[in-house]
Amino acid sequence: MKLTKYTHACVRLEKDNRVLVIDPGNFSETEEALSGAEAVLVTHEHADHIDVDAVAGALRSDSGPALYAPAGVADRMRSEVPGAGERIHAVEPGTSFQVAGFDVRSFGGQHALIHPQIPVVANIGYLLDENLYHPGDSFIIPDGITVRTLLVPLHAPWSKSAEVVDFVVGVRAPKAFQIHDGLLNDNGLKIVEGHVARIGARYGTEYAHLAAGESVDI
Repeated sequence: MKLTKYTHACVRLEKDNRVLVIDPGNFSETEEALSGAEAVLVTHEHADHIDVDAVAGALRSDSGPALYAPAGVADRMRSEVPGAGERIHAVEPGTSFQVAGFDVRSFGGQHALIHPQIPVVANIGYLLDENLYHPGDSFIIPDGITVRTLLVPLHAPWSKSAEVVDFVVGVRAPKAFQIHDGLLNDNGLKIVEGHVARIGARYGTEYAHLAAGESVDI
């Protein structure tokens, strides 16, 4: 499959002329990412992972994508676009389905804790074609599988660098690329990526940076 990284947490996947998009949030180039998409997977309800207006606009088209998301997100999008209800699906962890030519498995259950006074929301991580794992806003390591390509949330209000590195070490995917990097400046990015690349390599993970708009075959 071809993976294209957009700003922050959004990625676009293409295979056999079919397109699937994960987490088209409001930090990302959502219009470009969603163009021609047959399916959209959303990990959770935060705006940096779903641009509601952009996704609703795509869903309003008769040829718009199918949407898979946690129940709360699915309910909201049904209320935003009632006519697209049959294309909007709630996802629970531990399920499998096929969409846009991709085999999808779901993991996780909840967003990482930001602060005890901030409510925890549902979060679903997605594994595609037994290859690519997008964890959303969590460090849940999928059980019973071997991840070949890992998307690493580099920085967030809910994380610290040690947890990022331990996530990479725990998954031990042969390849890893960054997501959730929209809050880092160049100096911070260099520091965190240096730790991930250096320590991850000791455990067999080759880490590489993708610029916004850059594509790679995985």
